[in-house]
Amino acid sequence: VQVVESGGGLVEAGGSLRLSCTVSGSIFDINGMSWFRQAPGNEREFAAAIRRSSNGTTYTYYTDSVKGRFTNSRDDAKNTLYLQMNVLKPEDTAVYYCAATHNTGYDYWGQGTQVTVSS
Repeated sequence: VQVVESGGGLVEAGGSLRLSCTVSGSIFDINGMSWFRQAPGNEREFAAAIRRSSNGTTYTYYTDSVKGRFTNSRDDAKNTLYLQMNVLKPEDTAVYYCAATHNTGYDYWGQGTQVTVSS
């Protein structure tokens, strides 16, 4: 399984960015995808996730600091997860990582994409 993020960049506070995470390889048993972020000097933290239950229901999760501003979506035909980030704040500055979770619980990680929000 390969995970590749894209879409990061430099944006002013209040602006928007859309991150993409494309998964390839043996993806049949991938049942969840998540976004984490790591700011300089900080530990990696959870940002958002999307999961599909055994009955096919899709659930989305967000950390409190991004609720109402970030939106997860997925395009199954393209094996791609998107993170639409609106009303960005300087504290959103971080490297954003995508993780694809196998149904065994193992996470496949991407290389990360830098998001910088200027004040």
